[in-house]
Amino acid sequence: GSMGTQIALFADTIIATFLAAGALSALYYADRLNQLPIGVIGIAIGTVLLPEMSRRLTAGDFEGAAVSQRRAFDFTLLFSVPFVAAFITVPDVIMRAMFARGAFTKGDAAAAGATLAAYAVGLIPFVLIRSAVATFYARKDTATPVKAALTGVAVNVALKVALVGSLAQIGLALATAVGAWINLLLVIFIAVRAGYLALDRTLLVSFAKFVVAGVILGSALWLSARYAGNALAQMSALRDEAMLGILILVGAIVYAACIFALFGRRWLVALVR
Repeated sequence: GSMGTQIALFADTIIATFLAAGALSALYYADRLNQLPIGVIGIAIGTVLLPEMSRRLTAGDFEGAAVSQRRAFDFTLLFSVPFVAAFITVPDVIMRAMFARGAFTKGDAAAAGATLAAYAVGLIPFVLIRSAVATFYARKDTATPVKAALTGVAVNVALKVALVGSLAQIGLALATAVGAWINLLLVIFIAVRAGYLALDRTLLVSFAKFVVAGVILGSALWLSARYAGNALAQMSALRDEAMLGILILVGAIVYAACIFALFGRRWLVALVR
């Protein structure tokens, strides 16, 4: 049920071996950064959520299980939105600061950055899928997540074949992102239809607020990168590293302000509690 992303990345690697030199490396380095929020946030929270939901459902506490899942969604989005905003708006800066040295040129960083941005289109479903399928596993339904994953994989592979010719490795990453969205939306649709998940006003408003926070943060990062690039133009060494440091500082301030303004202190305290 969690195989969709892994099969997609495996297919990316196989197909990329037939592309021009550098395509496989661009996929590899982009995936290394993309896997950071997936592993540290998405998989970690989903792993903790499953026994929590199982325990509550076994005890007949269906409302408590639903609250736990909504809380997992909020936690996941809270920590993942900054990655999405940064990976989409300033991937080139991140790649240059992290890897552009030695044989890894700025051109290589640009190719890997574009690939990272394509992967980031699907980062939200990447990190949410483990928490979304937990409602099925907690009810001992292991078949439904597999069916949704296989559907996402089918769409994914078809898109890879269609896009690889025109977009090369960027098309492969974009197909992986679309397949991830198909997988997540199918899981949510089936869960809602079965009564396992309620898309109530509270949940939808929370999602909308995270979208607004992400757009504001992305805009701030994009503008800061342009101004910082001009301000640091005279630096001959560590220019990209300094720019990345500035973006991290600006991003942290802007995102914290957005969360406090949109959600309020009471929401944060309740979430942590």
